[in-house]
Amino acid sequence: MRLKNVPSEFQEALPILEKIKAAGYEAYFVGGSVRDALLQRPIHDVDIASSSYPSETKAIFPKTIDVGIEHGTVLVLEGNREYEVTTFRTEDVYVDYRRPSQVSFVRSLEEDLKRRDFTINAFALDDEARVIDKFKGLEDLNNGILRAVGVADERFEEDALRIMRGLRFAASLDFRIEEKTFAAMKTHAPLLEKISVERSFIEFDKLLTAPYWKKGIELLLTSQAYCYLPLLQDAQEGLKHLLTAYQPDFVFTNSEQAWAALLLAIAKQKPDLFLKKWKTSNAFQKTVDQLVSLYRYRLSGSFQAMDAYRYGKDLLLLCEELRQAQGLEVDFDLIEELDKRLLIHNRHEIVVNGGLLIKELNLKPGPELGSLLNEIEALIVAGQLANNKAAIFDFIRKKDHE
Repeated sequence: MRLKNVPSEFQEALPILEKIKAAGYEAYFVGGSVRDALLQRPIHDVDIASSSYPSETKAIFPKTIDVGIEHGTVLVLEGNREYEVTTFRTEDVYVDYRRPSQVSFVRSLEEDLKRRDFTINAFALDDEARVIDKFKGLEDLNNGILRAVGVADERFEEDALRIMRGLRFAASLDFRIEEKTFAAMKTHAPLLEKISVERSFIEFDKLLTAPYWKKGIELLLTSQAYCYLPLLQDAQEGLKHLLTAYQPDFVFTNSEQAWAALLLAIAKQKPDLFLKKWKTSNAFQKTVDQLVSLYRYRLSGSFQAMDAYRYGKDLLLLCEELRQAQGLEVDFDLIEELDKRLLIHNRHEIVVNGGLLIKELNLKPGPELGSLLNEIEALIVAGQLANNKAAIFDFIRKKDHE
């Protein structure tokens, strides 16, 4: 079949295919970008596969970078764009169920597509918009089925991360996992312990933020893959609660909100320690930790001006969205009002600082000055002190005479 509506991303990259073909080699768009084009979904990365070996690819284009040449990948710089061109390849036995012991370059497109994970990711698209489908992927795409390429057990034993990718695709596309494929995923789920935490996080994060994340969580439970992910071994009941706590069509706004909901569901008291195990960034840990704390605080009271100041409007809104999705009482207007009322949004906006007070009021540096600045900050946030030098100096003088 031919692709009727060729996305602009492919049209822009077409000269790359044409130049490779003009040099006497084959070249195709491959993988997820073709799948997304067929589903009329947004395309993110355009991957190109070619029969040209890396040295041959480099000879075709004047500007290239060796980004993964040992695996056959060359980065081609064309105009203002960059494209990864990877040589058709086969892979030998996998080491530690994570990476092939050897990569062999081949001239056959079919041999290259054989090593893909799922049939819906094993498409190729030529320069005339013809879809090459060697494994009945179009049929699976039309039927909403996720099926491993070739022998399912072999695919997941080669790279166990494909289990998490499968769960993620089901959550993203609302696809059903074919019976033999799912059975192989269950069988090889223990191999997830051998996968790097960083790779598992990426897939689990995409699952949580997907439109059909509940389907992904259900499959995570049914496959028992959760047992082999960091600190989730005893999380079965919490994951079940996550499924029932939120309205059926609720989708998380961002990753931080999704992971906060997960941590609340599985009742982790120290979110930062949990997320450290997942090797997330300090900034991510801090935001999720704050969101969890805000949610727990909100269970027993309303937000105050200091909450809006300390955490920011956006974080308060994310917290309120979680409450709304669970049918709890919400007050989005209060959050907007608290934010509007703030005279300052961070300490740097206060018109005085320690140095100025030492210089103009002869105050002494030390803990007392720090406490005074904290008090001034709190009063300004509460709307009880104007943020101008005259008002602040007057407050300090009156305080000195108490």
